[in-house]
Parts: sequence; C-alpha cells; structure tokens
Amino acid sequence: MNQSERVIGLGLESSCDETSAAVVIDGKTIASNKIFSQMDLHSEYYGVVPEIASRAHLEKINSLIEMSLDESGIAFSDLNYVGATNRPGLIGSLLIAVQSAKAISFAMNIPLIGVNHLEAHLYAPFLEGNEPDYPYIGLLISGGNTALYHIDGPGKMKLIGKTVDDAVGEAFDKVSKFIGLGYPGGPLVENLAKKAKLKKNIFPKILSDPDDTRFSYSGLKTAVINYIRNNPEYDKSEIVYSFQESALELLLRRMFTAARKSGIKRMIVAGGVAANGRLRELIKSEKRVDEEILIPSPKLCTDNAAMIAGISYQYYIQKNFDSFTLDVNSKV
Repeated sequence: MNQSERVIGLGLESSCDETSAAVVIDGKTIASNKIFSQMDLHSEYYGVVPEIASRAHLEKINSLIEMSLDESGIAFSDLNYVGATNRPGLIGSLLIAVQSAKAISFAMNIPLIGVNHLEAHLYAPFLEGNEPDYPYIGLLISGGNTALYHIDGPGKMKLIGKTVDDAVGEAFDKVSKFIGLGYPGGPLVENLAKKAKLKKNIFPKILSDPDDTRFSYSGLKTAVINYIRNNPEYDKSEIVYSFQESALELLLRRMFTAARKSGIKRMIVAGGVAANGRLRELIKSEKRVDEEILIPSPKLCTDNAAMIAGISYQYYIQKNFDSFTLDVNSKV
C-alpha cells in the first residue's frame, strides 16, 4: 500500500516509569510498540523515584524511536503527525517525550499533538479490533489513578468520581511492601491471593453508600496492616485474598452503578490494574447480556506509546493540533 493512503502517527510516552515509542496506522493498527520498563531501577525503593525516571527516559527515548521506526518500516518522512503525553505525570519525565515530539514536529513539519495520558489508556481497546463508539463509561485504574468517567468523544471526558486518597494500584503496592512481597505489588498480591484456600471475607465493603461515586483505599490498606500486626501467624494468602476482593468489588460497584444509572451499555476498563485476572473474572460474572465491556490485553494496560499515537489520530482527523508552546502538567 502506498504510504500516502494511510495516516501514520508516531506516539511517545514518558509520563512515569515506562519509556515508549510506537507507530500506529489510521489510529487502529499497531505497526510497532517499543517499551522500556524501569521496574528494576525503582524496585528497591518500592516506588518511582522522579530523578531516576527522568534520566532513564532521556537515555532511552532516541533509541526507542529508532527501533520503533525500523520495526514498522516507517521513515520520519512518512509520518503524518507526532503525539506525546503532556499530562498528567511527573514533570521531569513528561518533558522528555514532549520535547522529543516538538523536535520531530519542527524538523519534519508535521502536526504536534499533546495527549492526556488517562484518555489514551481508555483508547487502548480501540487498537485491538474494537471500533470507537461513544458514549461509554471509562474506569481508569492504576498505581497513580483511580477515576470513573463519562466519555462522549475525544477530549469530552466528564469526571464521575475519583479516589479521595490512595489509588487502587497504590494500595496494592503498599500492602505488598508491608507483607514483604516486593514491587510492583499488583501481580505479586494477585499471585499470592490465588493460593488462599479458605477465602474468608475478612474485610468489609468500602463506602457502601449506593449514591457515593468516590473511591477510597487508605482505610482498607490500614485495616490490612493492622490485621497482620494483630494476627502475625495468620495465612497471608488469605489476608491478601480478602484485601483484593474488597478492593476490586468497589471498582465494579462504582462502574456498573454509573453505567446502569445513565443507561450506557458500553464500559471500558483500562490502566495497569486492569491486567488483574481476578478483576476480569469478576467483571465477566457481573456483566449483563446487553452490556459490552472492553478491556485491553495486559500488554496494553501498562503505559505504552501505541495508545498515545492512537488517541492522537482522533485529534489529527479533527485538525486539533498544538503549537510549540505546548507545556507539561502534573495534573489533568
């Protein structure tokens, strides 16, 4: 196919602890998606260290761009646009992708598009054979974010509810650290929970008010820590099983309540915690026949540049471009 018949976008991601470059065709086909994870750099600190993260992004971004273009068979001259995460995230980290995108935009004279990282996550299922169809309810769950949105189109995100304290992924990390499992806590807690045999409900539901749209995980995290201190001989697999069930139940309750009250049948769940296998089991058991729930494959749940290039395409076809004054923001 002639390159001119396609819209080819380069996406760059460096908002936190993954550096990524990707080429996406027509906003739906991933031609390449190269990711460098900094997990090993931050594991001993049980969290992301901003200075380490930004330096690693700076060291890796150029080689990842080169590898992504090589793998896709795309040259800089073939690109129609370049998109980069500019919010939210760590300021020093965000600057790496944005400044790189500005340089490419200037050198190749192609549009520059700044991307909301959270909206990009919710676009991920549209890179796996699902057509964009609005409106939908979007549940964004990760180590830094737990939020529920009503989405009517690109850039049209209405916040329904968010965490008042810890993000759900952060709660997993903190429980994992206290138990001594390691970092990141999500997959470690999930794997230990699978070993539970009694599967008792040690911890109650969180925020039981049906009209409440908020999320809260600080109390649950504290309850887990206090229970372990008071019951040091108790099977930790049983504790993390109950913790995980309580944490995930709140996510499902908020999402399904919001969707059913609004009459919206399509829901999207995205972000790092969306890779949790138990969450997917619970969603499947709760879903009604007439409801559609899209969850990206685990490889697209974590931070990646394909989702950045994908949502950028939607802005490209609307001719919604940014100037070289594009700045970064730690918040949405």
